[in-house]
Amino acid sequence: MTRDDLFNTNATIVATLTAACAQHCPEAMICIIANPVNSTIPITAEVFKKHGVYNPNKIFGVTTLDIVRANTFVAELKGLDPARVNVPVIGGHAGKTIIPLISQCTPKVDFPQDQLTALTGRIQEAGTEVVKAKAGAGSATLSMAYAGARFVFSLVDAMNGKEGVVECSFVKSQETDCAYFSTPLLLGKKGIEKNLGIGQVSSFEQQMIAEAIPELKASIKKGEDFVKNMK
Repeated sequence: MTRDDLFNTNATIVATLTAACAQHCPEAMICIIANPVNSTIPITAEVFKKHGVYNPNKIFGVTTLDIVRANTFVAELKGLDPARVNVPVIGGHAGKTIIPLISQCTPKVDFPQDQLTALTGRIQEAGTEVVKAKAGAGSATLSMAYAGARFVFSLVDAMNGKEGVVECSFVKSQETDCAYFSTPLLLGKKGIEKNLGIGQVSSFEQQMIAEAIPELKASIKKGEDFVKNMK
């Protein structure tokens, strides 16, 4: 399926489910993993606004799969334990809107530019790599389940009072001129406690951000328009 096919299938599903959440559990933390996340999060926000219960600190686009992949690919190249590698991934959750900040990786790693470009491309297109490996018979399942679980466990830990819990997520944001943008977030009892922002980035990463914004804006508008035009 293309992202457009995904949109046509999932937009209605997400709008229906989130309308039920807005009516019956408006205070819940809403974690959306249904693609295209760049559009389904704006759909969720607009549905919650329609019901008068919108709280931007409690609506999360789960992009953790990009972080898990970035950590794994960097670890493989450097002979590290992926569980001890942390690459923040910002922007969105599709193609060139996926922006791994390898300059902010802990532990610190360095790659020559050609290898960095190839690695970034692999992180961005890893979903397609899985589809090809499965010869079109499916997409990422176990890795997505793992990533979704990781994000939810982090959120539950934070809700239960654990301090210093940080995860990247696609949320309502003022970090760029996109209405929604993924950055590292400090999570707390009431959802987003603090947006930690983009931080220092390399010129290569800065260029990726600039290139991602028009596509992100179009995906966000598509989600918002869908809710506006709903019967």
